[in-house]
Amino acid sequence: MANLILIITSHILLLAAIVSAGKGENFAKNINRKHFGLRKEKLTFFRVYWHDIQSGTDPSSVVLRPPLSNSSFFGAVTMIDNRLTTEVSVNSTLVGQAQGMYAGAGQHDASALMVMNFAFKTGKYNGSTISILGRNAVMTKVREMPVIGGSGLFRFARGYVEARTKWLNVKTGDATVEYSCYVLHY
Repeated sequence: MANLILIITSHILLLAAIVSAGKGENFAKNINRKHFGLRKEKLTFFRVYWHDIQSGTDPSSVVLRPPLSNSSFFGAVTMIDNRLTTEVSVNSTLVGQAQGMYAGAGQHDASALMVMNFAFKTGKYNGSTISILGRNAVMTKVREMPVIGGSGLFRFARGYVEARTKWLNVKTGDATVEYSCYVLHY
């Protein structure tokens, strides 16, 4: 009988320890920055050209859901895998892809929610990404959106991008947009 009481007591204590392990202040701890290779932050500037091609036989931008009405883009959802190049010409040097989506978010204006990664494919930044999430007031001359993170050489990135439309075909929806990127990273 004493053994049974001892076994039940030990099981109760073990169960109490397991339940309390996830509570309190023990769920987080400080980590040495050097463990992740975090040194002094750098500010990197780069300019790329984003080519949104909806026309032709091989579009880089596909409308998944059309807008609710013809008078605004509200409700439209578009997936993208757009070229990022060094110059305005779509055939200039490819440095990566803009992959993600944009959605018509303004009922009374041409604004979009942009959710995309710039995935770099060449040079020093090959394999690295930056993540952009924000409002794009499409008809405004200069639009600013935040950089909310990154990977590879842009790990722990933050900053912003400025978008400027360089070319737009209103019939096809094809466009080239200049992205000036200011990115803080380690």
